[in-house]
Amino acid sequence: MPKRILTGIVSSDKTDKTVTVLVERRVKHPLYGKIIKRSKKYHAHDEKNEYVVGDKVRIEETKPISKTKTWTVKDRLVASKGQAIAADLDVAEATPTGAPEEKKAPQKPAKAKKEEATTEDAEA
Repeated sequence: MPKRILTGIVSSDKTDKTVTVLVERRVKHPLYGKIIKRSKKYHAHDEKNEYVVGDKVRIEETKPISKTKTWTVKDRLVASKGQAIAADLDVAEATPTGAPEEKKAPQKPAKAKKEEATTEDAEA
C-alpha cells in the first residue's frame, strides 16, 4: 500500500526531533455547498531539528515512531520568512526614528486647516 504524502506548514518546533505540521484541506459543505477549510495538526519526525515555524513542508506516513508520531518530514517546499524579517529589523533599528515622525506631524495641522476653511465657507 502506498504511503500518504501531505503538504502543510510547520506550526511548532519546540519539541526535540519533532515538528507539528498544520495541514489544511478544502471541502464542500454537505448541505450548503460552500467550499470551507478544514485543518488538522500532525506530529512529524524531524531528525536534525532543521525545520522551523513557517516552513512549508511535505510529510510522509511511516510506521509509528511514538504514541502520536506516525509521520516524517520528507522535504521543505518553501522556507519561512522569519530569518529575513529578523534581518530587516536590524536595518530598521539602525535608521533614525525621528524622520518618519516628522512626516506624520505636518499632516495633522493640514487637516485642521481644511476643517477651518470649511467652517469659514459655511459662515459666509
